[in-house]
Amino acid sequence: MKILILGTAYPFRGGLAAYNERLAEELQQTDDVDIWTFTVQYPGFMFPGKSQYSTDPPPAHLRIRRIVNSINPLNWWITGRKIRRFNPDIIIVRYWLPIMGPCLGTILRIAKKGSRIRIVGLLDNVVPHEKRFGDVAFTRYFLKPVDVFVAMSRSVINDLRQFEPVKKASLIPHPIYDSYGELIPKSAARAHLKLDAGKRYILFFGFIRPYKGLDLLLQAMADERLRKLDIHLIVAGEFYEDAAPYHQLIAQHQLGDKVLLHTDFIPNDDVKYYFRAADLVVQPYKSATQSGISQIAYHFEKPMVVTNVGGLAETIPDGKVGFICEPEPASIAAAVEKYYAEDREAAMTAGIQEEKQKYSWSRLAAEIHALAESVKLKA
Repeated sequence: MKILILGTAYPFRGGLAAYNERLAEELQQTDDVDIWTFTVQYPGFMFPGKSQYSTDPPPAHLRIRRIVNSINPLNWWITGRKIRRFNPDIIIVRYWLPIMGPCLGTILRIAKKGSRIRIVGLLDNVVPHEKRFGDVAFTRYFLKPVDVFVAMSRSVINDLRQFEPVKKASLIPHPIYDSYGELIPKSAARAHLKLDAGKRYILFFGFIRPYKGLDLLLQAMADERLRKLDIHLIVAGEFYEDAAPYHQLIAQHQLGDKVLLHTDFIPNDDVKYYFRAADLVVQPYKSATQSGISQIAYHFEKPMVVTNVGGLAETIPDGKVGFICEPEPASIAAAVEKYYAEDREAAMTAGIQEEKQKYSWSRLAAEIHALAESVKLKA
């Protein structure tokens, strides 16, 4: 089949690009696949980080074309017509922010008009973490031309049903991110990061935004239970908001010698060092649908502590691959303490090795084909 993936890809960086590129690699085993990405993804004033662009080399063996300008309505019309002439059998389109609704919704309407193209929507979120004016209207506009959906958590399916109660939707959890390198020894990872081989390290990884709860984790680090265990926190990821409140928390709780801030963007080649150096990955989110961080942790076989919000806990069997806690400092601290007090590393690593077999890219690719084939085309 001829498949077009419409969404973020190189030269843009981050989890959306990594997901789309890895999906394209999987689909290329049986299909002819192109990715059409953005010339402008976010206007500069809307982007909270230092750069939208990757410093890594372009992914080999992928056809990626920069064509979509998210803020230029004339471009949407032109792109839709180009897609119609390109005439793919399937469009796979990612949706993660309502602000993308007008752009993607218009492109899909124009591409679909008079064609036999089937559209599969991959939904990261339907209701966003950080709500803004226009969210509902923009989301409804995007969803209308999409034929079928894949969601990565039950909470997203539930949100979708508020807008589209009838259209077919499948729940396929986020596949494992297996493109960040090999499982190097913990000792080698710590040596690379210049960490003490004998200390206890937990990891917060990813862009720092309000809903991700780093403030809760810093308050948990101040808990006497964790102080007594001499635990150190590695924060690896770029600030997507004002860093000052976090620095104030560190100073207020006298955590300067317990928190290691690596707050530049982490290149793909360095991801393995952070995950393999840590004993435990902590996701103290205040809200969530699902998380690609969990799937990186699965790949690197690292136990997790996650908060019981949205769909975050759906892929984390409590006590087998990690612990589920409440989004509050005392509960987070209790879960981290339990991990160390009960010496759960070996047992949970074994649990992860078993559980990670469920999260394959081949399963996602097969479901996309099945959903597309279920769409009844007009004669």
